[in-house]
Amino acid sequence: MQIIDGKKVSDEILTGIAAEVERLKAETGRAPGLAVVLVGNDPASAVYVRNKKKACARAGFVSFEHHLPASASQEEVLDLVTRLNADPEVNGILVQLPLPKQIDEKKVIETISPAKDVDGFHPVTVGNLVTGNVLFSPCTPAGIIALLDYYKVPIEGQRAVIVGRSNIVGKPVAFLLLARHATVTLCHSRTRDLPGEIRSADILVAAIGKPEFVTGDMIKEGAVVIDVGINRVEGKLVGDVQFAEASKKASFITPVPGGVGPMTIAMLMQNTLKAFKINLEKGSKNY
Repeated sequence: MQIIDGKKVSDEILTGIAAEVERLKAETGRAPGLAVVLVGNDPASAVYVRNKKKACARAGFVSFEHHLPASASQEEVLDLVTRLNADPEVNGILVQLPLPKQIDEKKVIETISPAKDVDGFHPVTVGNLVTGNVLFSPCTPAGIIALLDYYKVPIEGQRAVIVGRSNIVGKPVAFLLLARHATVTLCHSRTRDLPGEIRSADILVAAIGKPEFVTGDMIKEGAVVIDVGINRVEGKLVGDVQFAEASKKASFITPVPGGVGPMTIAMLMQNTLKAFKINLEKGSKNY
């Protein structure tokens, strides 16, 4: 059994991005710009935003932080997003979710320009993903594929089972695996014989949001286990998989923390760099 070290892989990706940004900066005098919008004072969101800021500094990006009060109106948030869409220094826009109740998340996401949608949530981005014309993949699913590739896990022809059908992880990772010729089963709370489906997985992606839901006896011998869950239980972080038991059967397994989590921010940086390069290309064509 080999532990998939997301911290190590994300560090290597960020080092590579920083080197590329340094080179582009020397050529163009410009660096990628990422704008992060935080509304309110959700503690978990504040931690994520802080981590994104650190990653920007490390990658050599320009970081634009916009913190609105929890009482901010939908109009204020939409106005800010519209201004960021028009700002040539901003290549990527990320609105930290969840948003306060008075704000329609769907409307906010739809207002972000697809050319700056580095989170990968805009309906146009999702449509491109479904049709195989990917511009920006959602960050956590892209991180999962990057981990499988780094550890040379074969995807083609493998039976991939995903537990959880969220728009952020379950559905997009299903399409990314399908694009790599895996046979994909997407499971959820109403799936009949869920343990049986999980036992059939060569590659298991657990993203159900239930602490240690997947037990060791559900894991097929030699399966690759990707645990996306982050659950706090008695002050400790645990995943959706019972790690100790599952690791006895898995050939590869991600720990929690230190598995998929660090990859999400690395992929956000990668998407922002991609948006910046597309922008540079457009600029040189218009020159």
